[in-house]
Amino acid sequence: METLAAAFNMFFQLPVIGSTLFGVAMGIVLGSIPGLTATMAIALIVPMTFSMSPVASVGMLMGAYKGGCFGGSIPAIMLNTPGTPAAAATVLDGHEMAKKGQGLKALRVAIYSSVLADSFSDIVLILVAPPLALIALKMGPPEMTGLIVFSLLIIIAVAGNSLTKGLIAGVIGLLVGTVGLDPIMATRRFGFDLSQLDEGISLMPMLIGLFALSEFFMNAEKKVRQDKAGMFDISQDEKNVKLTREEKKACAKIIGVAAGIGTFLGAVPGIGPSIAAFASYAQAKRMSKHPEEFGHGSVEGVAAAEAGNNAVAGANLIPLLTLGIPGDVGAALLLGAFMIQGLHPGPLLFKENLDIIYAIFMALLLSNFFNFILARFYIKIAHKVAQVPKHFVFPAILAFCLIGAYGFNQSMFDVWMTLAFGGIGYVLRKNGFPVAPLLIAFILEPILEISFRQSLLISQGSLLIFLSHPISAVFLALSAVGVALTVKGKFKNAPH
Repeated sequence: METLAAAFNMFFQLPVIGSTLFGVAMGIVLGSIPGLTATMAIALIVPMTFSMSPVASVGMLMGAYKGGCFGGSIPAIMLNTPGTPAAAATVLDGHEMAKKGQGLKALRVAIYSSVLADSFSDIVLILVAPPLALIALKMGPPEMTGLIVFSLLIIIAVAGNSLTKGLIAGVIGLLVGTVGLDPIMATRRFGFDLSQLDEGISLMPMLIGLFALSEFFMNAEKKVRQDKAGMFDISQDEKNVKLTREEKKACAKIIGVAAGIGTFLGAVPGIGPSIAAFASYAQAKRMSKHPEEFGHGSVEGVAAAEAGNNAVAGANLIPLLTLGIPGDVGAALLLGAFMIQGLHPGPLLFKENLDIIYAIFMALLLSNFFNFILARFYIKIAHKVAQVPKHFVFPAILAFCLIGAYGFNQSMFDVWMTLAFGGIGYVLRKNGFPVAPLLIAFILEPILEISFRQSLLISQGSLLIFLSHPISAVFLALSAVGVALTVKGKFKNAPH
């Protein structure tokens, strides 16, 4: 009870509530502009949180993530252009509904599906995370090594279309993570005699460069179109706005199933919201009494896609908070925000900062409420925001990136590092390499290296320690099976 009282005291403060509201608003707006994703919303907002309390900081960033997940459905429905990759499944039926003059109905279904599924996954997170953290406390260096190897291989395998390119990106991330002083011997490694690199490469310049700045470079090379995209007018006709009783009943069942699928897949590192959305959509089509309507403007299709991708938002915090392993790119950015605040996600976080965790849980639930209220208002003006010319938006993004990179340590070195990683991210993305495995591998490298080396010190150099510990052996076996199945699937689907 004392912990809950302290959590309530942290949560019920104007800066926490205000920052959560601001984060949701920013996420919805940026998510609704094609090309600006929920990930970029978090990357742009992170520099604003340096001086905030941990609860206000995470509340703002999670609000942006949740708002961005819904915001991507707006251009998907009205413009046939997903605002975020996770909204690709929403296009299939959402835009068809807009063609029929039912755009507002589709948007309302998206709001209800998003908020309900998101709230469900948050409740699962609150119930599941503390017991998992207690179990994780009993894991030693060999078990942590096996777990991180398993997580990295799964993330690399499912990221992008090429297993080889995902593996290369992951290896680059691990190599970049070794820059700085050796964690055990304290000798310099790969620092080019630069004292600024003794503590390793700072997460903030890398984060902003890889995601926000590389996106700027990608869009800068595209020809700026002066014409405005044609968005469907929103019909206010009651027939095109309100759901029938049969539609409500069908959607309720679909949202429940999709929320469960999204929550389960979101808790597995590396799956992400896009896969959850399509998996939920496929299951909804199998369950529906009118499967022939899917792809031609089905309300159930919109509900399934949005419930599936938004249920991931809360679930991917389960591995992050309990094990310190980010489930996807959004969770990796949140991990960076935790570390900036001096908090290190993992089982010890629940032991040492349980009051902060409970206050963050309260902020997550509040962000769902704000998401519902702001989304209902925003869909009425969304068509104006989505048509803002890119040549106005992206220069402002460049300024935010560089100011944010400088503001973290007040260092010009960080600005140069941001530009360097922006260039690296641009080159990788242009050549089809996923950048998510690079960032996640970079974040997990110190934990992996320390656990691996501690294990070898315990066993006096014998690698058999990883097989003699049951939990470690299970994770390594799962890693081998997962890689084998992935490789087999890639070869099977490869053109002959």
